[in-house]
Amino acid sequence: MKLIIHGGFFSESLTNLEVKKAKQDALRSIVKQGYNYLQNHTALQTVVYTVALLEDCDLFNAGTGSQIQSDGKIRLSASLMDGSTLKFSGVINVEEVKNPICIAEKLLNYEDRVLSGQGARDFARENGFEYHNPETPQRRAEYEEKLNKAIRLGTVGCVALDGEGNLATATSTGGKGFEIPGRVSDSATTAGNYANAHAGISCTGVGEDIVSAALASTIVTRVTDGMILQQATQKTFAEMKPFNGFAGIIGIAANGEIFHADSHPYMVWALYDGDVEVFG
Repeated sequence: MKLIIHGGFFSESLTNLEVKKAKQDALRSIVKQGYNYLQNHTALQTVVYTVALLEDCDLFNAGTGSQIQSDGKIRLSASLMDGSTLKFSGVINVEEVKNPICIAEKLLNYEDRVLSGQGARDFARENGFEYHNPETPQRRAEYEEKLNKAIRLGTVGCVALDGEGNLATATSTGGKGFEIPGRVSDSATTAGNYANAHAGISCTGVGEDIVSAALASTIVTRVTDGMILQQATQKTFAEMKPFNGFAGIIGIAANGEIFHADSHPYMVWALYDGDVEVFG
């Protein structure tokens, strides 16, 4: 059993040691909780549980504590993929909910599995997801003072390999902050979140770059075709160099290989396989 998580890119962590330590400590705690949960649950259940913990931690740009868009509203996106069934589900730009990844989980059982905007919010209400304001005082202050450029790159994600050999991925974001309302990034697409029987990938970074590279699905396809995870990742990242693609990934292959990479340090991540390792 394997578990790896990420908390996106944090440029402010390079200069604010207190913030950096708080985020590392949070990742350390959450990855342990997720791994313990994995002992008695499937990969699919575990990635939902773990990403929900990340969404609930206001240190990260997902769920509570998400960035505010240019019109003053918060819109959340998240997706989920089950490597064993190849089912993908997600919500895009949903407002006033607490855990978008849990709504994505609910959608796995429906024929229409990716919903956006008002339709996603209506679905959430109809299925018992109550009103929640994900704004925090810190995010409001940043919005009002136009400080988004310092901390705009953030997403959370999880990849898990369970005891049955099944892989699953989950990714959630509050956006980049101050974007045009209606903008869609990678997190609720197969470019940013993808798994099959061979590998699972969760991405973070600039959504447009990740979509341009079809990053997660390309890496997984290459592993499926016989490359090792590290080789597949490095080849795909090399293909982003012509447009200076800004991205980071965490991944697990079915053989247990774990790999992480970023094009522009520093992505913060943690893995647990008996020992915790945190970078950032």
